[in-house]
Formats: sequence, C-alpha cells, structure tokens
Amino acid sequence: MKPILTPETSPANRSTISQLLQIPVLVAALGYLVDMYDLFLFSVVRVPSLKALAVEGDRLLSEGLFLLNVQMAGMLIGGIFWGILGDKKGRLSVLFGSILLYSLANIANGFVTSLDQYALLRFIAGVGLAGELGAGITLVTEILPKQIRGYGTTLVATMGVLGAILAYFMADLFDWRISYFIGGGLGLLLLVLRVNVLESGMFVKTKQRVITRGSLQMLVSDKGRLTKYVQCILVGLPIWFVVGILITFSPEFGKALGLSAPVVAGKAVMLTFSGQVLGDIVSGFMSQYLKSRKQVIRLFMLLSLVFMLVYLLVPVHDITLFYVVCVCLGFANGYWTLFVTIAAELFGTNLRATVATTIPNFVRGATIPLSALFTLLKPSLGTIYSALTVGVITLIVALIALNFLDETFKKDLDYVEEE
Repeated sequence: MKPILTPETSPANRSTISQLLQIPVLVAALGYLVDMYDLFLFSVVRVPSLKALAVEGDRLLSEGLFLLNVQMAGMLIGGIFWGILGDKKGRLSVLFGSILLYSLANIANGFVTSLDQYALLRFIAGVGLAGELGAGITLVTEILPKQIRGYGTTLVATMGVLGAILAYFMADLFDWRISYFIGGGLGLLLLVLRVNVLESGMFVKTKQRVITRGSLQMLVSDKGRLTKYVQCILVGLPIWFVVGILITFSPEFGKALGLSAPVVAGKAVMLTFSGQVLGDIVSGFMSQYLKSRKQVIRLFMLLSLVFMLVYLLVPVHDITLFYVVCVCLGFANGYWTLFVTIAAELFGTNLRATVATTIPNFVRGATIPLSALFTLLKPSLGTIYSALTVGVITLIVALIALNFLDETFKKDLDYVEEE
C-alpha cells in the first residue's frame, strides 16, 4: 500500500520550496496547464476552425456563441459529476478520469467535419475539463500546511494560465486541427505521470468514517451552506464575463470601437492570460503577505471594473493600446486562484471536492446566461453598452457576495460537514 502524505507526517525541516515541488502539487499544476490549453484553444481557433467548416460573416459570432455555450453546458454537468466522485471515491479518481476524457475529446476535435460533430465534441470535452481544477486545488489544499497552501494553489493556477498562452502559440505555429492533437497528446502523457500521485490523507481519514460524502443534498438542505455556496459562485462571475465575452469576442468589440486594425482573437486571449499569470502570482503573494484572501480579491475586483470601463468607454483606436488593455484586464482577473481556494477552504473534507469542482464550473457555465443577457440587450443598447451593463451588474453582485464570505486564510481544513 502506498504511504499517505499529510502535513503532519512531513519532516519539520522541509523547506517551503521542497513542499511545493512534491509530486502531487506538480502534477496538479501540469494538469491544469493542459486543462486550460484545451479550454481556451477553442477561443483561439474559433474563427479559422469555423471558416474551415464553411461558416462565414455574422455566423462566426452566433455559431461561436453556440459552441461556447455547449462547451460550458458540458462543464456544468461535468462539474457536478466529478465533484461528487471526488468526495465519494477520492481526489485521484477525478484526476485520472477527467484528463483521459478531455484528452481523447481534444484529439477527436481535430477530425471534425461538421458543426454538429464540433458541438458534440466540445460538450464531451467540457465534461472532462470540468474536473481538473477542483480536484487539483482540493488535493493541494489538503496536503500542504495552511501557512503555505496559498503558494501551492497559486502555482497550480499560474501553470494553468500558461496553458492558455501555450494554446495561442501552438495555434499560431500549427493548423487548428494539429493544435487539438497536441493538446490531447499532452494530456495522455500527463496521465502516465499521475500513476505515482498519492491520495489526500484528509480524504483517506474521512473515508474511514461513517459519514455522508459528496452530497448535493447536504449543500442545498442547509441554509448556511447553500448561502456560502451561492456567494462563492457570484464572486467568480466577473472573471468569466471578461474571458467569455469581452476577450473571446474581442474582434467584434474591436470593430464596434472602430479600431485601426482587426483584432486577432487568439492574440487577445494570449495577452489576457499573460496578464493573468502576473495577476495570479501577485494576488497569491499579496494574500500570503496580508494573511487575507478577501482583501486581495476585493482589490482585484475594483481593478477589473476600472479596466472594463477603459476597454469599453475610453476612445482607444490604436490596436496596440487595445491589446495593452487586454493585458490589464487579464491582470485584474488574477484573483481566480484565490476565489477557488476560498471555495475549497469554506467547506469540510466530505464536501470539499464537490464544492471546489462545481463552483468554478458554475462560474464558467454562467457564461451562458451572461452571453444571453448580452445578446438580449444588444439590439437596444448596442454592442458596447450592452456589455457594459452586464459587466457592471456582475461586479456589483460579486462585491456584495464577497462582503458576506468568511475569511479563510488561517482556517484548519481537517474537519467535516455534519448533517
């Protein structure tokens, strides 16, 4: 039997760096890199892949929205499935199953010849992608001491954002079909590395008890837990408004803003996530320095509001300056790590994977109603002001929700939720 790795069994003299570089943390980080590669590869290759399927003109936006929403619907369903599985069977079951599913779906995406095939495979890929982040963050928060788990989750999220940047360069160097093959191949290679990953000691200890695990009913039947759960989802909404609408459809916004040259969607995505890499690192270190998750998240939300206003309202006609604003929006999105970490820290071990996996996917899935509201308002308000309305609403709601959440920086995670 493999040994169980827990903070308590770690030698006292192990350095912070050596703890952060242990195999489970690195594998979780690399898994999220591949996850984000596939997730945002579609945003990068949306236009060329749809044109290859004989989609032109205004249909590039409408069909792109449809495929994005199909992918997000898959992530909603997958988030529930993988989250429950992670609490019932273990964090490793999700780390193996999710990467296998989305890697195979990724490869299959390279063979599509019709929109129907594309939609089906984006849905399947979405189901697979849904499990990676939550399981990885849950595992990392449970195996690292509370004093440094913020560094661990920052490492995971930073590697994930680098995956989005890698997607841009692969799509720039290779045909969009080859780019999908590369993503699938990377996932299958990582699957081999996961053979040596150890299960969370906290989960193993909880599994030995007679207690309900991975229950959605436990979340919704208790008013306090349900309130925390919904508040966590609302805190993450502005991140995916920026990514799912402002950046994914940056060519359409660039046209509405009268930019001097057409916006390349892939470049906008790459630059946005380059900014988010820096934002994730800065927010993670600020959280450790201030010993607070909430203070840093609030600051980054306000920055997001500022750069959103600049993106939509400041008369920037130069394409280079527009890309600079994309970088700034990405930087402000850098509280994604802290948002998912808070979600994991707010709930007991028997529900932690369910929460940490479903919450980010409900946030991602919120792209569906947000884009629907954007589309509904567009005929009367226009592209710019309909986006501004939706963006301001999400930020106000997120700030209010954050205000009511507990601070979790010093919280001991070795506990369970009672029925």
